[in-house]
Amino acid sequence: MSKKKAFALRMNEDMLKAIEKWASDEFRSTNGQIEWMLMQYLKAHNRQPKQKDNDKDKK
Repeated sequence: MSKKKAFALRMNEDMLKAIEKWASDEFRSTNGQIEWMLMQYLKAHNRQPKQKDNDKDKK
């Protein structure tokens, strides 16, 4: 699994509330929901991160 890196994200309070509600509805953390949303967008635009060789071996 790839290493996770922390960083600060500033966003509109109403947008954050909407994401928190969506995350709660899907039994995810807010952070997990944002990661999921970003990955869906990356996949839709063929921009998902490339897997490293050691990640491929684990599957």
